[in-house]
Amino acid sequence: MSSTETKEKILPVAPLKIAYLEGSSGIARQVNTSLVKMRKSIASRDKSSETVPGYIESSYLLDTHLSRYGTGEGKAVINESVRGTDLYIIADVTNYSVTYKVCGRINHMSPDNHFSDLKRIISAANGKAARINVIMPFLYESRQHKRSGRESLDAAMALKELQDYGVNEVITFDAHDPRVRNATPLRGFDNFMPTYQFLRALLKSAPDLQFDQDHFMVISPDEGALNRAVYFSNILGADVGMFYKRRDYSRVVDGKNPIVAHEFLGASVKGKDCVIIDDMISSGGSMLDVCKQMKERGARRIFICTTFGLFTDGFDKFDDYYEKGLFTKLITTNLCYQKPELLKKPYYETANMYKYLASIINTLNHNESVEKVKSTTRKMTKMLDKIGEPAHVMSEGENLDQK
Repeated sequence: MSSTETKEKILPVAPLKIAYLEGSSGIARQVNTSLVKMRKSIASRDKSSETVPGYIESSYLLDTHLSRYGTGEGKAVINESVRGTDLYIIADVTNYSVTYKVCGRINHMSPDNHFSDLKRIISAANGKAARINVIMPFLYESRQHKRSGRESLDAAMALKELQDYGVNEVITFDAHDPRVRNATPLRGFDNFMPTYQFLRALLKSAPDLQFDQDHFMVISPDEGALNRAVYFSNILGADVGMFYKRRDYSRVVDGKNPIVAHEFLGASVKGKDCVIIDDMISSGGSMLDVCKQMKERGARRIFICTTFGLFTDGFDKFDDYYEKGLFTKLITTNLCYQKPELLKKPYYETANMYKYLASIINTLNHNESVEKVKSTTRKMTKMLDKIGEPAHVMSEGENLDQK
């Protein structure tokens, strides 16, 4: 390949910049660190990249400031030029730890507040940045993705609003229902899955796992998570089972029909290690009930893998169930706010997503197909080929991350 062809291959669409909301600084800084290392590595292999303006930087973070008036109204200020840049805005809308004052009273930021701040940053950059892309790991209002009767259609409305603001692409993870992308068919919408990172975390937690139909089973806690479970089980060569929720449709509690019981469909789980895979833990009551039923059916060890650990009712129930031996490990990603208390739990393991997210940004900045980072089947197969040497798998794990 000629030098010109190499340079054209690495040429980004525009200089890269990363902005972030309050409460998303931890994710942004870690992703930025990974990007800096990634591009230095590229430059070491191809010196022509150093001639591309803005390609090799010590930091890609944008200097922004979000402030509030005494009434609680806010504004966003960008303190450096964004003209002609490829801007990525990272927004963790679930981070309730961020506070602000309203008439002297302390309020915690809700997803609505974070979404408003996101629009403020977009507004400050619009007309100047070459492209504006939003990275929203937990898709705002994704749990209200469909309408039954006289209900709001919040997720679709939010996506339509971002489209009207000029957002080029929305990047999210494990969307509650990816079909919500149909709300904005003329704008980019990429939904990534953390399956590979789950596998790495599982092997780190229990290197002795045997992924076959006699020793392992993947469990879907409800109908909505079945596709995730089927994909994971097919890669691992294990059986899949599913619970379905029997609800009381005569009552509404906290905006939804309460669950009466979980019914199980699938082969016997007796003596098998089981992983329950889902998109989120909210209060955790439903997930823990599934764990209890799995243990009653004779499951050996139970691992919980969810993309987002929200823990809206705290950790007391999880502590109690762990002490009773009803589950072995709880794995979530670090794509949303993690309470320091959670990180100290003996049963908790993080599926690290920072390098993967940096790889996604780098790929999009080069305007390349995201399929090479979205499809992790080959990488998972490569890892499973090393199962006979679990210690070697984990020592080489970093080399198996997304390139």
